[in-house]
Amino acid sequence: MILSRRVHSLFPRSWPAFRQSSSGAVYRNAGVDTAKVNYEEKYAEKLQRKAREQGKSVEQLRMELKEQERLRRLQKLKEESSKSTGASEPSRAYQASPDASSNTSQPTPPLSRKDSSPVKPLSSIFNLDKILQSPHTPEQISVLWRAYHESRSDGTGRGYLCASLPVETYQKMLDVASKYPRFVIPVPRDNAQLGDGSKQPAYEFYLMEWGFHGPPPEPSRSDDPFAQSKPSSNPQTSTILFTPLQEYKQRTSFATPYLVVTHYPDLAKTHGVVLLRGELTPSTAASAPSPAANEDGGRYMLSQQDAQLLAIHVQRFYLWNEGSEERAALLKAFHETPADFKWEDLLKHTDFAA
Repeated sequence: MILSRRVHSLFPRSWPAFRQSSSGAVYRNAGVDTAKVNYEEKYAEKLQRKAREQGKSVEQLRMELKEQERLRRLQKLKEESSKSTGASEPSRAYQASPDASSNTSQPTPPLSRKDSSPVKPLSSIFNLDKILQSPHTPEQISVLWRAYHESRSDGTGRGYLCASLPVETYQKMLDVASKYPRFVIPVPRDNAQLGDGSKQPAYEFYLMEWGFHGPPPEPSRSDDPFAQSKPSSNPQTSTILFTPLQEYKQRTSFATPYLVVTHYPDLAKTHGVVLLRGELTPSTAASAPSPAANEDGGRYMLSQQDAQLLAIHVQRFYLWNEGSEERAALLKAFHETPADFKWEDLLKHTDFAA
């Protein structure tokens, strides 16, 4: 939903200030001070003890717990949506090669993880056995990954994003995200009408949060009797949750993410590729869709176009290459010197051509 209150109330005091008009549109005006979000301290002692046991900081542990709870809620929401529509995604793995359909004795992929990660394992989506049985180039894997997701939703691909990244690119993004795991992304909206009849550019702000879930095991053929588990040298699996700031303000850790992007590095060492999968949250009777979710009759909380825009901006702000100095400076300022963060500068980078 487009923000209906002052945006500055959505940020902790250490975050940059925003201002919007009574019409709900955020404008390129000066900001004001913000109120700090006070976190519950009821379980502070337990969190500190658990963080010491796991060798993590309290903040890292808090973010992991919040993220796991949010993903569990998202999964429940999807299950309820599937029951109401009678549609469900096939549980068997995708046939990853042209001759795979002739093999009727396929192994059944695991439907849940044995570890504590809330992320759906790649083997429940992609038939890794078929990938390993015959040589596949990164380009071929990318084509298969896209073809699978394009076949979803009656062949429209609606509700999903997909891409493949070179492992080097993903590692660069991961290094930056580990230092700066939160950011805000403005999504352009239709111009808002002011009282004097003029119009101003309007934006809906989304909070994005990275989560890290440890490296997945290196895949091995299930029919190999001598295969032994070994420490994984893959990069970490990661998720990115995109939640409207208004939703986050109202429900904090119980807020529903409108888009969840997962990076699967299972094939990073074997094939040098990391697979990206984005899932849009389905609309339900209990949750009204965002005003931007006008595609497919409001089946999703976010439109396909806005989901693609959010995913593109992840690379624009977290992949620091030549020419990205301004975006890198904004990300650093957001975390390190929030008083110097100017959201007017952020809006300069919302255009695809920027």
